[in-house]
Amino acid sequence: MDRPEFDDIKDYEEFSKYYWYRDELIKICKAHGLKASSGKIELNRVIEAYFAGERILPEKKAVSRKKKPVVTELTLETGLIECGFTFGNRFREFFSEQTGEEHFKFNVDMVATVKTVKEKGDESFTLGDLLDIYYGKKTYAVYDRSALQWNRFVKDFCKDAATKVFDNRLKAAVELWKIVRESDMKKEYSHELFEKYREEISLSIK
Repeated sequence: MDRPEFDDIKDYEEFSKYYWYRDELIKICKAHGLKASSGKIELNRVIEAYFAGERILPEKKAVSRKKKPVVTELTLETGLIECGFTFGNRFREFFSEQTGEEHFKFNVDMVATVKTVKEKGDESFTLGDLLDIYYGKKTYAVYDRSALQWNRFVKDFCKDAATKVFDNRLKAAVELWKIVRESDMKKEYSHELFEKYREEISLSIK
């Protein structure tokens, strides 16, 4: 089943059968005057609400003319927005000291949380809260792992020895992904899927 145009879709259940890139979701939301400055999970919620008759509108951000003082000392009570948090060395070293990990790395849920905290302007959220996110003690915003579907798909495609018939396996994977993406099929690779569309892929990449 080919993916229809957004305006031809009747409800969210039908919409959810298809794969949508984040850029496509943003365009849909902007075209319908909806909030469009978030990750895929939030964008899907906005669209779900739209189908339910609720319009989640873009937030108007107040422009602050006050220059906030620079935070020189970081503690677990320091506000994430207050200290101008970034994923740079200063904050990596802080979390390295807190965790005892010499080569500290921010995980994907921390990245998603920081983005959401900044979008909401949540001044109550602290570096200690972010540390709890790292340890999995609390949840604030979860990374949209569906964004990894394509990476998993192409990895599994290249693992299948049968796909070696194509000189450019990545290009072949792209063509098969297009077929899957624009259908209501599961967004997963399988050998059976490859065999079903093998001839169609061959024609597409000639």
